[in-house]
Amino acid sequence: MRDNGGMSTPPSTPHPAPDSRDLTIGPYAVRPPVVLAPMAGITNAPFRTLCREFSGGKGLFVSEMITTRALVERNEKTMQLIRFDASETPRSIQLYGVDPATVGKAVRMIVEEDLADHIDLNFGCPVPKVTRKGGGSALPYKRNLLRSILREAVAGAGDLPVTIKMRKGIDDDHLTYLDAGRIAVEEGVSAVALHGRTTAQHYGGTADWDAIARLKEHVPEIPVLGNGDIWSADDALRMVRETGCDGVVVGRGCLGRPWLFADLVASFEGRDDFRRPSLREVADVMVRHATLLGEWIGDEARGVIDFRKHVAWYLKGFAVGSEMRRRLAITSSLEALRAGLDELDLDQPWPAGADGPRGRTSGNNRVALPDGWLKDPYECAGVGEDAELDTSGG
Repeated sequence: MRDNGGMSTPPSTPHPAPDSRDLTIGPYAVRPPVVLAPMAGITNAPFRTLCREFSGGKGLFVSEMITTRALVERNEKTMQLIRFDASETPRSIQLYGVDPATVGKAVRMIVEEDLADHIDLNFGCPVPKVTRKGGGSALPYKRNLLRSILREAVAGAGDLPVTIKMRKGIDDDHLTYLDAGRIAVEEGVSAVALHGRTTAQHYGGTADWDAIARLKEHVPEIPVLGNGDIWSADDALRMVRETGCDGVVVGRGCLGRPWLFADLVASFEGRDDFRRPSLREVADVMVRHATLLGEWIGDEARGVIDFRKHVAWYLKGFAVGSEMRRRLAITSSLEALRAGLDELDLDQPWPAGADGPRGRTSGNNRVALPDGWLKDPYECAGVGEDAELDTSGG
């Protein structure tokens, strides 16, 4: 569906693109400066393919989280997750790890076996199974540990650029993003992305774009990318203008909306021919998505089952009864998915207000941390290989 399913677009009225420099990550120019955020269980090869098709191949599309321990141990699921389509350039892998030695091994494996062209390190995940191990968004609190991981990664990566994605800190009393940004610069990281929330916020409340602006001022030596509450192309332009960031990272905003990347490309190129698909067009994308998943997994039923999580996101805002939503969310074949969709009023136009929040929106959660984690930001005893997760993805 490289023609994007024939999606309708309103008349184009040019408007000025934001005053932003070209985004360069190592040897790669990212134009427009738009990055698909790695999301566990979501940004696998099929979803990246959809987003890339809508963008015309423009932007950067990062894999879902790959655990360094699972990679070096050649876990079967992990080796599947790092498979890239031949058209993906550059190939971007996001790694999660808490042990510098294991991170170093994983990075060297990627280089030696030519598994990717760009490595992003996960210091932004807020989920308890990650933070209770001291990983994700909990890790930057331990400044020396962060530095050791970055040093190992950059040294092992050679010519491959290494970037990081992080949050503001564990909570408002334990902010780390400015220190982490400075450490990243000192250790040779190519770019940093900041989600303007703390771990405690998870995905609740409003992202703090002012923090993105402060980080940009604090580390002018490298590109800073902003993340959080980008639900539309206009949001992306506004973030760049308000924060001065060098690019945007889009996560939950593209759930059930892979065509958002067409809008993002248009907006950064000074156009506003944004996608407003009818339900018929959305249904075609849904079937395409499920088909790609089945081909990637090698099993149609498993592909459709994996697609189920996306159904509510795609249908958000459309008039679809609760019984039909339930039916579509338990399908296990492409035929059943297509038949169910064909029972809907597919002539429904794009609904007003359908661009709002999707995905997780919880907030103000207690943060799961290792015992004594907050006692000393420079002490990292007890964190080692046993703290590594042994699975990748969602």
